Amino acid sequence: MQSNTLLNSPGTTVPSKPSSEIPFTLQDLKAAIPAYCFEPSIGRSLAYFFLDIGIIAGLYALAASLNSWLFFPLFWVAQGTMFWALFVVGHDCGHGSFSKLKWLNNLIGHLAHIPILVPYHGWRISHRTHHANTGNIDTDESWYPVTESKYNAMPWYEKLFRFNLPLLAYPIYLFKRSPGRKGSHFLPNSPLFRPSEKWDIITSSVLWGLMVGFLGFLTYQFGWGFLVNYYLMPYLVFVIWLDLVTYLHHTEADIPWYYNDDWYFLKGALSTIDRDYGLINPIHHNIGTHVAHHIFLNMPHYHLKTATEALKPILGDYYRYSNEPIWKSFVQSYRTCHFVPNQGTKVYYQPATKD
Repeated sequence: MQSNTLLNSPGTTVPSKPSSEIPFTLQDLKAAIPAYCFEPSIGRSLAYFFLDIGIIAGLYALAASLNSWLFFPLFWVAQGTMFWALFVVGHDCGHGSFSKLKWLNNLIGHLAHIPILVPYHGWRISHRTHHANTGNIDTDESWYPVTESKYNAMPWYEKLFRFNLPLLAYPIYLFKRSPGRKGSHFLPNSPLFRPSEKWDIITSSVLWGLMVGFLGFLTYQFGWGFLVNYYLMPYLVFVIWLDLVTYLHHTEADIPWYYNDDWYFLKGALSTIDRDYGLINPIHHNIGTHVAHHIFLNMPHYHLKTATEALKPILGDYYRYSNEPIWKSFVQSYRTCHFVPNQGTKVYYQPATKD
């Protein structure tokens, strides 16, 4: 029998059931991982945060010094990638894996997320929902599949952003969430949040609004060209990275999905895949090492590779990994993963036969 409360983010209780399908338990998996992998180091975590901040500052200084249209496209890609790396640091804060100090996690989480227009607490809580319901078609929060009937009933604009422009969906998701889910990441009365989380949401939303105001001030002072070159284009690259990586974590033709009655935590947590991003792996803090993260989400990112190697012998065929080029994987999933059957005990993505 698996425990009803797992090692996860503060405030997250994950239901589980006994499994006759999976030949191991969460306890088996935890026992295989060195104990130190579950222990965050404040010094090491802060080092990654300050390294990212330092690189971002250096790129801004270099771009301002050169002020060249020959350099700006390179700057946009590099800075947007660093925005994405900074997001991953805030991601650890949201899971409580940055440190064991709640106040420090919240402080660094806001410092990492607000400058890139992520409402830290709103995102943290919806991401908590995603991790507690991964692989559950009915209750998952992020990049879950729609049923065939839902797909056929979707209005054109939802299909446009979900299936034709998926790498630009994130800003819209913050305000509207995903198809079939109601609520905004900015409003404390959203169904995403508990009443006790009201002031967390207000805090992050106010800080988010102040950041938007600061960007407006910069535009007033220096013009739209300044905003586009130094912020909007890197932000666009960041959004593409965020959507791409999140999409590829959970969108693959051979990854199973489950309806409520057939789902439980461990089975759902295994419905993800590790991917190799090549030279980007250390830059974005090995976020592609995702299977171990979904099983034990309070584990710092810098221990995930060690944990994964320890888990592989036990997971066996339940461990999924792809070293295909990322853009090839994206194109394959983009073409073949549109909806799942309306019913079944274990369902898989199907391609669209008509639009």
